[in-house]
This record gives sequence, C-alpha cells and structure tokens, in this order.
Amino acid sequence: MTKVVKIRDVVIGEGMPKICVPMVGETISQLIEEANYLKGLDLDVVEWRVDFYENVTDIDKVKEALQEIRKVLTTQPIIFTFRSAKEGGQKEVSTSYYVELNKAIAATKLIDVIDVELFNDEKDVKELIEAAHANGVAVIISNHDFHKTPAKEEIISRLRRAAELGGDIPKIAVMPTCTADVITLLDATRITREQYVDGPIITMSMAGKGVISRLSGELFGSALTFGAAKKVSAPGQIPVVDLRKIIELLHNNLKK
Repeated sequence: MTKVVKIRDVVIGEGMPKICVPMVGETISQLIEEANYLKGLDLDVVEWRVDFYENVTDIDKVKEALQEIRKVLTTQPIIFTFRSAKEGGQKEVSTSYYVELNKAIAATKLIDVIDVELFNDEKDVKELIEAAHANGVAVIISNHDFHKTPAKEEIISRLRRAAELGGDIPKIAVMPTCTADVITLLDATRITREQYVDGPIITMSMAGKGVISRLSGELFGSALTFGAAKKVSAPGQIPVVDLRKIIELLHNNLKK
C-alpha cells in the first residue's frame, strides 16, 4: 500500500498529479489580488513563495500577510516556501532566520505544508520537520539545480535522502541542457517511486525542454506539478487551464 499525504481535502500521491500554483506578490495588496484570482481557478494547492514578499525579513509582517491570504483562500491547502537565492529564490537570509521563520509560520497552523531545502544543515532540517509535524504541518524536502541535470544516481540519492530525513514529500527540480537530461529525470523518478520511496515525490525538468515532465507525472511517479496563473515562479511552468486539460487527457487514456 503506497502512502499518501492528505492536506485538507487534497490527497497527494494517488490519482492524477495535483496542480499547485505559486503566489509571487511583493506587497499585501498584490497578494490579496493574486489570492482572489487563484480562488477562481481549477487548482488543488497554492504555494506562497514568500521570498518574493517585500517584508519577508519581518516575521510579524509575514504573519499579517498570511492572515490576509487565508481570509481569501479559506479552504485551499497552502505550501509556505522561502526559496533561497542559491536555489533560484529572490532573497538570501541567515540560516537562523530561515529556521525561525519556518517554525513561526508552522506554529500559526494557517498553512498546510512547509518547504525545507535539502542542502541545509541536517540538524536544521530535522528541527524544522519536528516543529512542523508537532503543528500538524507536512514537509516537502526540496532541491533545485538551475544549471544542470545531475546524474540519475545522484537524483535518486537526493530524493532518498529527503525521505530518510523524515520529509513527507521529497522534491527535486533540475535544468535540462539536452533531451537526454529530461529522460534522465523521468527515469530517476520512476526508479525512486518503484524501488525506494513509499510515498509521493515531486520531480520536474525545468524550462521548455522539460515541459513533458510537468505533464506526465502520473505515468512516471511525480505526484504534484506546478502551473502558472499570471506570473511564473520557475522556467517552464504552463498555464493552469492547459495543465488541467492535458493531465486529464493522460489520466483518462492511462486507464484504457
């Protein structure tokens, strides 16, 4: 029996890949406008990319913004993500602040998942997992390479490590330099799901070359995909309406 991760009414790890759309507003008013727009879309999960937010270095202001977002998105699961600059994010903060921020937001219980980067100190990763789980919050353990696609064995190793640390959903996003890189990512996904991780994982090959990986998760084993509403948060995201149509088309034909 494969494990799933249930956040609110969304079950990650069964059926069609779930669709997540990032929020990238810089101000509270932009975030409220974005939340209202997302409310009308056919999506499963919202990710707040808090590194885009102008007051991200003030925890109280982050909490205020989150409360405003939650007033609009009352039922949608929310992933809280501070993406570091070294992994493609907008800002860099100290490790101590990164830990403090994620712990404080998990404690609000206004979000459902936090994203913790794999290449933090192991002690910090474990501390954040423990703090999140104590508040009923799930944890994505993520890794992003915006320059290349690591070898298949390395991709598998990172996903396995994320699971071994206690993350609920291991995630990796890599940049293809050629078509073969996309195949490497897809096969690493398949092997990880079939042999090593008994639960949902998220993988993607970025940019235009990798777009097939954002569509074919049900076949290869990636349980969640990221679509764009108005502004993309990573290269290769496609509009959520198109994403839903293609995922449903693949799902219906896989059952035949």
